[in-house]
Amino acid sequence: MSNTVTRDTFDQVMVPNYSPAGFIPVKAEGSRVWDQQGREFIDLAGGIAVNSLGHCHPEVVAALTEQAGKLWHVSNVFTNEPALQLASALVEKTFAERVFFCNSGAEANEAAFKLARKYAADHYSADKYEIISCTNSFHGRTVFTVNVGGQPKYAEGFGPNPAGITHVPFNDIDALKAAISDKTCAVVIEPVQGEGGVMPADLAYLQAARELCNAHNALLVFDEVQTGVGRTGSLYAYQEYGVTPDILSSAKGLGGGFPIGAMLTTTAIAKSLAVGTHGTTYGGNPLGAAVAGKVVEIVSRPEVLAGVRAKHQRFVDGLNAINAKYNVFKEVRGLGLLIGAVVSDEFAGRARDFLKAAEAEQLMVLVAGLSVVRFAPSLVITEQDIDDGLARFDAAVAAVVAASRS
Repeated sequence: MSNTVTRDTFDQVMVPNYSPAGFIPVKAEGSRVWDQQGREFIDLAGGIAVNSLGHCHPEVVAALTEQAGKLWHVSNVFTNEPALQLASALVEKTFAERVFFCNSGAEANEAAFKLARKYAADHYSADKYEIISCTNSFHGRTVFTVNVGGQPKYAEGFGPNPAGITHVPFNDIDALKAAISDKTCAVVIEPVQGEGGVMPADLAYLQAARELCNAHNALLVFDEVQTGVGRTGSLYAYQEYGVTPDILSSAKGLGGGFPIGAMLTTTAIAKSLAVGTHGTTYGGNPLGAAVAGKVVEIVSRPEVLAGVRAKHQRFVDGLNAINAKYNVFKEVRGLGLLIGAVVSDEFAGRARDFLKAAEAEQLMVLVAGLSVVRFAPSLVITEQDIDDGLARFDAAVAAVVAASRS
């Protein structure tokens, strides 16, 4: 069997649930990526907000290399030093008093939702199991999390669907008031809807959600899979807003590219996950925990978090300058280095056209839904890479406009 693989190999051997780009990255450093042909790309996608420190950050590589020579895996029959050190750091830096480790954002949310129901059953009644989520939200691809997510297309064909899940419009306080009751065990909110179009929550909405949860003995769950670990300019977005949840899910940027997830909560709530109630074989793996520990340490540095805020403005200014030339965006929104450019009505539903045009300019970007171009680069991306990336995006926009308006 030949070891040579190409993009065509994907279509021959992989399940067709993805449609990846037409090139295969093979090497990367910082915010630069090289493909099989040696072409250099600028990465403004960040592995979908995962590569929080770019590619092959030397301190993170050193942490992984050191741990790789010590201990890889022991399972949760035992504990290990990197997992305990990472949990201690997260407890020190957040509201949390207890941490559960897993492998992904979907698993972190699965644990959060199970815990919310178990806590309600333990402290109130078995009838207190209803979960309220937001339309256009995204919480993962397990059967449970995809139904808590507010995008029905992702749940189609996988029924019957779990019961007790209600969706209300995002940022609509009145709708939340109307939906919540004493049967509600949890309200689940993304501080910034990622897959739903890079839509930040209003401060008043999060404050109202906190108050309503308190009034109905429900838990407030923040899905910070995409917004966590410095993405918004604070370690977690709840700190940016000043509204504290009862449970928080984290993944993506936590490992800087190494798969790891975490659920954070308080001591009192965590007691409902007693021995044997939930688990995962790989959760708290020493390799992942060692990498995540270094990522959290670096991201927490004041100069890194301050840099996220400054780079946000550089991105927004650059995108607005592009829009002034081509008039293709109706809004540029987001927090920190999670930014969405909403295409105008003329290009509605065609965000992917801009992604494909960016690929032709050797630029990596994302979409969020059908009409938002999303940017989620490294938190330590250089100003030069931002400027060079935006110049390539300018050329991509020009190509889309020329094809459409000719």
